Amino acid sequence: MNDATIGWGILATGKIAHTFARDLALVPGARLAAVGSRRLAAAQEFAAAYDGEGTPSAHGSYEDLVGDPSVDVVYVATPHALHLDNVRMAFEAGKHVLCEKPVTLETADAEEMVRLAGEHDRFLMEAMWTACHPVVRALAERLRSGELGRPRHLHAELGFRVQAPPEDRMFNPALGASALLDMGIYPLTFAHLMLGEASVVHATADLTERGVDLDVAMTGHYPGGALATMTASMSSWSSRSAAIATDLGRIDLEDFHHPTHATFTPYVQAEGNWVFEPGEPVQIVGEEPVIGQGYGNEIAEVNRCLREGLRESPLVPHAQTLTILRQMDEVRRQVGVTFPA
Repeated sequence: MNDATIGWGILATGKIAHTFARDLALVPGARLAAVGSRRLAAAQEFAAAYDGEGTPSAHGSYEDLVGDPSVDVVYVATPHALHLDNVRMAFEAGKHVLCEKPVTLETADAEEMVRLAGEHDRFLMEAMWTACHPVVRALAERLRSGELGRPRHLHAELGFRVQAPPEDRMFNPALGASALLDMGIYPLTFAHLMLGEASVVHATADLTERGVDLDVAMTGHYPGGALATMTASMSSWSSRSAAIATDLGRIDLEDFHHPTHATFTPYVQAEGNWVFEPGEPVQIVGEEPVIGQGYGNEIAEVNRCLREGLRESPLVPHAQTLTILRQMDEVRRQVGVTFPA
């Protein structure tokens, strides 16, 4: 695709699609070409709200969206349970795909999605924007270099109170309702990016009468003996913070979900035996600016990959997506969560 502007199509018009569209407008070399909804009026309203370099085309069906010749890559923003069918449709229309997280409800479907990407020779990436975030990338690189010490424990939590009717996708098992899938995927991914692949993950959860996990607590064992504790909630307001304890000091992120920076506080020898005190904090920021809410950085990564002819991103490789899904499958097995499909 060289340096040509890349045309994006947004499939579905929910809340996250609006956030994505706002960040898309901030990314050089990308434009919103079209939007699709099951209702034409909804697509038209969405398109009018993001009228930038020409009004995006509005389509009253997902089939028409993926068939639009002005669309190079489709962002799939439907509920989790619909992703595989939507992505298959996009591939069959010859489109590249960025699919909202998690890409599917279970690993087997994600493996099929990856297979389809290969069959159609199309780019596929999970929309795990955390892995593309400049602050997260910078922190992971410095942690791997050893300059911040050997990580021994990580904690990350993400939760907020969801107020919605029972049939909303956040509470409807048929649509993949799950605190684990919506929130828990973030601390699991953060731990993976910082510590590597977990050898084991244990979990407990509180379920609704319909079998939806409202609250999940997880522990993991990682390479080098590092441990992690991770929580996700749809019933309470968490701090959204993360911390990593190393043998040289402590790393803190006030909001690992949308970080502006990370802070490393070294512990230094003070007077007296076995006395250590906090030293001068070091602020860690990204080499690149954060684009919008951070979705812009994943959009820029997709654009880069497409221009270079890649079929997967080195920042969000298929293997990483499948690894986290396997962990979530195991967590669901342990806590007793199943989906109707």
